[in-house]
Amino acid sequence: MASVSRLARRKDASRWPRMSSSFWAVLLLTALLLLYCGQLAAGTCEIVTLDRDSSQPRRTIARQTARCACKKGQIAGTTRARPACVDAGIVRKKQWCEMVPCLEDEGCDLLVNRSGWTCTQPGGRVKTTTVS
Repeated sequence: MASVSRLARRKDASRWPRMSSSFWAVLLLTALLLLYCGQLAAGTCEIVTLDRDSSQPRRTIARQTARCACKKGQIAGTTRARPACVDAGIVRKKQWCEMVPCLEDEGCDLLVNRSGWTCTQPGGRVKTTTVS
């Protein structure tokens, strides 16, 4: 018969240290908190990256990446110049102005090829957004 280690023969010894139930409760709550904090609430978005290029005179090119947790039937879009979850049908039909992408005082117009939209400010300044 194989030799049994001295530790295994002792009745009061265990391979795992005994921890109180409050220790395990705190460990479980910490793990759940870490999981929860990394997720967005349903129907919300956050900006992940924002890059601006002003190398051309009178023109600024901005690229932004957003992370969204949209509900069923919604998709990431833009509302009031901020990332938001919008109805998926708007994106499918490319009716971009239906998601109200411009600010309150701006007018929205679709680009001719429906690849995006323009927001025209009262002073005549135009912001063009294209969707890739």
